[in-house]
Amino acid sequence: MVNYEIVRSKRKTLALYVLGDKVEVRAPLKYPKSDIEKFVSSKEEWILKRLNKNAENIEKRKNFILDYGSEITYRGRDYPIISKEGNRVGFDNAFYIPPNLTSEQIKTACVQIYRMLAKRDLTVKVLEYGKQMGVSATSVKINGATTRWGSCSSKKSINFCWRLIMAPDEVIDYVVVHELSHIKEMNHSPAFWAIVGGVFPDYKQRQKKLKDLQKRLNGEDWAE
Repeated sequence: MVNYEIVRSKRKTLALYVLGDKVEVRAPLKYPKSDIEKFVSSKEEWILKRLNKNAENIEKRKNFILDYGSEITYRGRDYPIISKEGNRVGFDNAFYIPPNLTSEQIKTACVQIYRMLAKRDLTVKVLEYGKQMGVSATSVKINGATTRWGSCSSKKSINFCWRLIMAPDEVIDYVVVHELSHIKEMNHSPAFWAIVGGVFPDYKQRQKKLKDLQKRLNGEDWAE
């Protein structure tokens, strides 16, 4: 039997989460323990697959090391990390960073470059697609979110995770249009998806590629 923790609340339904090496069942306050056990048992095969996959990702993250000469992704293409004298970091068909840095310092320098590229490129894309869609964002911000690629506030401020800049342009464009669509529809209703589909009829294929990127990043330790 799978070991799991029960978290009870005023919710109405059961929910199952596999978080790292832990299994959590979220249940209504008076939901019978016997029924919870049956529910977990029915999901045992899926749970074990998720636990094994999570263990693989944890191992990959431990072994994720960057060095001079390593290649990392920007807008769907791989570019090398190159040493350059001085204290500045930058990008010009390669990620330029100061010499003699440790692996963790290299990682930090690359994230700094990614953030700069994301701010520049995503702002341009928001302006271009906003004009096409007849909407305007009040600001474009870059954050380090790990569970959301983007968000749009009620004040029309759009936030993007810097990791998005690793994706190919067709995927980046989809996320930009997705968030701009929220300026018109602050939900995921049929009307919202109609707006997205009006720009990208193939948005579901783009979503799949975004999920593929997320799976890859699950095995890379980019913690800042």
